[in-house]
Amino acid sequence: MSARCGRPWRRTRWLCSPKRERQYEHIKESGEKRGMSESRAKEMASRTVNKERARSGESKTSSRSSTQGKSASQRGGEKSGGGGGSSERTKDDLYQEAKKRGIEGRSTMTKQQLKNALGH
Repeated sequence: MSARCGRPWRRTRWLCSPKRERQYEHIKESGEKRGMSESRAKEMASRTVNKERARSGESKTSSRSSTQGKSASQRGGEKSGGGGGSSERTKDDLYQEAKKRGIEGRSTMTKQQLKNALGH
């Protein structure tokens, strides 16, 4: 049993579940590594674990937003801004890449034409 389970101010059972405890710690540590404050990382970890509990039917009540759509694990950081996929890139980003590659006619191309020329 972790030290967290013995704290009187923590009355939630999920914290005593080894799986949810590991999940909470992993998310919290990841947030801190990315530069979040400890309190923000704890909040994010708690919200994520609570949402996962709702999705898996471990909680007594759950909101519609907790049970519909992609889960955090399925989303895999889509909203974190680290993806950098071609669909998220601006026309200027595509133009700069086309300039580096020496693609002719880039100044008159639309965003979609730049994507096609770059093979995105």
